[in-house]
Order: sequence, then C-alpha cells, then structure tokens
Amino acid sequence: MLMRSLKDRVKQRIGQMSLRDKIGQMLLCGFHGTEPEGGIEKLLGDYPIGGIVYFARNVVSPEQVERLSGGLQNIAQASGNVPLWIAIDQEGGMVARITEGIALMPGQMAIAAAGSVQDAYAAARISGTELQSMGINMNFAPVLDVNNNASNPVIGVRSFGESAEKVADFGAASIAGFQQAGIAATAKHFPGHGDTDTDSHLDLPVITHDRTRVDQVELVPFRAAIAEGVDAMMSAHIYFPALEPERLPVTLSHSVLTGLLRKELGYEGMILTDCMEMKAIATHYGTVDAAVMAVEAGADMVLISHTAQLQVEAFEALMNAVKSGRISERRIDESVKRLLTYKMKRGLMNVEMSVSMSGISGVDDIHATPAVVHNSINSMNVNQPVAVPFQRNSPPHQEVAQRISEKSITLIRDAQHMLPLKQERTLVITVAAEVTSIADEQLDGGATLGAALSAQGLEVVDMRVAADEIALSSARLLQAAEAVDVGQIVIGTHNAGSPSGDPQCRLIGWLQQLGKPLAVTALRSPYDLQKLPDVQTYIAAYESRPLAMSSAAKAMMGQIPFKGELPVTID
Repeated sequence: MLMRSLKDRVKQRIGQMSLRDKIGQMLLCGFHGTEPEGGIEKLLGDYPIGGIVYFARNVVSPEQVERLSGGLQNIAQASGNVPLWIAIDQEGGMVARITEGIALMPGQMAIAAAGSVQDAYAAARISGTELQSMGINMNFAPVLDVNNNASNPVIGVRSFGESAEKVADFGAASIAGFQQAGIAATAKHFPGHGDTDTDSHLDLPVITHDRTRVDQVELVPFRAAIAEGVDAMMSAHIYFPALEPERLPVTLSHSVLTGLLRKELGYEGMILTDCMEMKAIATHYGTVDAAVMAVEAGADMVLISHTAQLQVEAFEALMNAVKSGRISERRIDESVKRLLTYKMKRGLMNVEMSVSMSGISGVDDIHATPAVVHNSINSMNVNQPVAVPFQRNSPPHQEVAQRISEKSITLIRDAQHMLPLKQERTLVITVAAEVTSIADEQLDGGATLGAALSAQGLEVVDMRVAADEIALSSARLLQAAEAVDVGQIVIGTHNAGSPSGDPQCRLIGWLQQLGKPLAVTALRSPYDLQKLPDVQTYIAAYESRPLAMSSAAKAMMGQIPFKGELPVTID
C-alpha cells in the first residue's frame, strides 16, 4: 500500500510538471558563496534546478550551513520548485568539506585498518545524522573503488583497501549507516577508479582489464551496494575498453550505464555523473555536449559543480535535445520518476517511508546494526542498541571517532625497537599536508605531529615544512637533527611515495646517515614505505587530521597499543 501510494504521488507530480521542470530536476549544481543570495539565488529563481552541491567554499560553520540549506530550500519553494537535493562530499578523513564543529570521522582506509565493519556503520550513521542536522540530504560517499594500484593519485586512502570483498563489506555497512540516518548515500566511482595511475580530474584514465577481472574485482563492491539498496551511484570518468566498444568514458557510455548497471546488474536507483567540468570530460567532449551524452547514456542527474554559465547552457542543451527529438520526453520521465521517488523516500516531499530517520527524531543509535545490511554483518555479535540524545559534535559522537582513529594506527615495522619513544629530546618534522587532487579541495595546515607528541609529555623540537620547500629547508632541518641534545628523530611524511615526493625521501636518507633512531609516520599514503625500504621504524596513520596525529602520538608513546592492520600490500 505504501509503495502504491508513493508511485501514485510520483505519477501525479510528474503529470503536473512541464518539460522545463523535469529537465531542471536532472541538474545538480555548485556555486560560490556562503549565503543564499547572488548568483545561486538567481539560478534557483530562474531555473527549476534539482539539487545543489556544497564545497568547502560554501562552509563557514555548521550553523551557517544549516541556515544556508534552509535559505536555498526556501528559494526553491518560493519559485514553485521541487525541494532540493543538497549534497556534499563528506567522506571523512582527508576528503571532507566540513571539518570544524562536527564529529569528523576517520577516512575509509583508516576505518578499514581499525578492522570493524560495525565501525564503518557507526561512523556513517553519526556523520549522516550530523549532515541531516545541517539540511544536507545526500552524501557523495562511500568510495567503493578497490585501491590496488600504489600509484593511484586520486583514490588511495579514500578507499577501504585492496580487497574487493572487504571494500564490499565496509561499503555496504557505510551505506546502511548513511541511509538509516536519512541521507541518500552515493556509491562511487562506478565501475571502479581504484586501479588507475591517472586522476580523472586532469585527464581520461583507461583501465584495460578484461571483463572477467572487472567482474572479480571492480564490480564486487558495487554489487554489494545494489544488494544493500544504495540510493545513488556516481559514474566514473574512466574508459573501460572491455565494457565499451567505443572510446567513451563510463559517464557517456550507454553500454555501461544502461547495459551493465541497469540491465545486467539490475540497479534501479539514481545514477549521478561525477562533475562534468573535470578534464576527463571537459577537455575531450565539452561539459555542455557531454551533459546531453550522459543523459543519452542513462544518467539521471548531471553534476556541474562550478560554473554558472555551463549550468545554464547544459539546461538549455537538454531542453533542445528533447525538442529536436534527439532525446525522448519518455526518457526524461524515466529519470525524473527515479529522482522524485527518492526525494519522497528521503522525506524531502513530506512522504513518510519505512526508513529509519533517528537522526531527525532526536535519538541516535550509534551502536545499532541495521536490520538490512550486507551479509558480513548479519553473522556478527553486536552490542545492544544504546540510545544517546542527538547533539551535533556531541561527546558520544567524538568518542566513536576517537575510538576508531586509535584502533587504526598501524605499526608496519620497528626493527630497531625504537618504540615506545624514549623520554628524551626529540626532533619532530611534519611535512605539511598539501592538496594533491581537486578531490581534496583544501586541507587545514596548522596541526603538527610534534604538537601531538608534546601533548603526550614528550620534549620536542617541533618543525613543520611544506613539501615544496624541503630542498630549501634541508640545511636547517639537518642542523636541528644534528644537535647534541636531540636523541631521536620522528618525521611525518605526506605522499612521499608520489612522483613529487623525492625531496622527502632524500631528506629521510640524510637523516638516517646521522645514526640516530629515526621513526617515519605516514600521514597519508602508507605506500610511502615503498620508496623508503631502509627505514627501520615505520607507522601508518593514513591521514594528517589532528585526531589521527593525536592517535599516532599516543601509540608511539606507548599510551595505547598499535591495533591497526594494513588494508593494502606494500611491496
């Protein structure tokens, strides 16, 4: 009866919509600014856009985001439009648009290193609950790419690791957590961005594996996501020759989006594109032309994250494509039906569904395991649900983030038995986090590993250096290391294994020559060790967020045990 009522409501609403209204639902747009005014107010007033995506440029504080979301929805309502999807990339760890005033959860590789599928659920449930409190109703997470390529420049620690089965298990738990908090989860980047050495923000990657391999690795997590009932899938701007006879990225491939995802895998949810301004699309096909091609391929919603002019041109191009007969209105109706169905399901249009909305109702069961979740969780012994009052950034939420973070710190090697660190003066060098991909967008840069160790009672000489300034700073750093009163050295690396990481590796080589005990802590990619084979003490923290550095410091000082297990293989 409930589903019949939903179908009737959707059918009735579509019958009331003009072609212009329906085309608008298929666009998800970003904007510049922190208030519901100016260009975004005009866009929403002039065009019936289906959704908005937030970036760090739109964020000042959680309270401001909450007001912004309400303001945008008010504009849509005043214009007679359908309520908006308000989306964000809040993966946790290194990719998070909101970092202050919330319980920022560790990233996916850190969660996998901590080893508990239930932790993945709890982290997503809490994150989703806090997003809901800010008026956000869609998250572009989890990342279901299987990261089995050490040279991958854009996924890396955003993945749960190299095991397709573990990525499936952790990903399904995350989907359940987000969606039980009332958030539309988005599995990305279908059918897999893990085994690339090219960033699709910059060019078109090609994955040449045959279909058997794609079935056995890349598609495994996405099948689990479909079984879990994920609301949305985001397409990858990657060319898979085994899946598409023409040289087309997945986002523009009818063979992949409609043939594989819809027909073969039986996916009935929303298909979103990744941003159409990424160079893999914009350079080779053009953002506006590609928007039409994506809809032809089977996409329900086209993401254009930055440029208002391109958003308007894509809208007009889709209108013209239908008017000219290139795309049928029936094809448009198929997408709009899905989009409205899920807007109703997630409560955007005041239709009650049999979906847990505990994050809104005032109770947050952060320890509960969902009734419908991947099989790997069903066999677990889980705690009884513990209800805690919802409060953004509450102590119970922070405690979960801290517990997961502390469990994630991984000791990979301590051949010189340097740990726990001795109580003596220690030089601690932190290589500052830097944006390595547009996905990062921006990173806070004030925290240091030295400060975290100092907070644990260690006497430190705290030095921080930007990666691109290491060559100029080497003499100063080595002079500090050579000081007679410095008995041991700790350095926190940031993507030292990348092509631009050679200065970090050279610095570590020079520090080793001093003969003093030296520990390296990877503050992002654990693969750094592949370029540092002679390092005797090596720790993986997976991220340079303050919480991760605090957890690493506690483990290095012996305050907590090293419990993490490496989710990837380091050759």
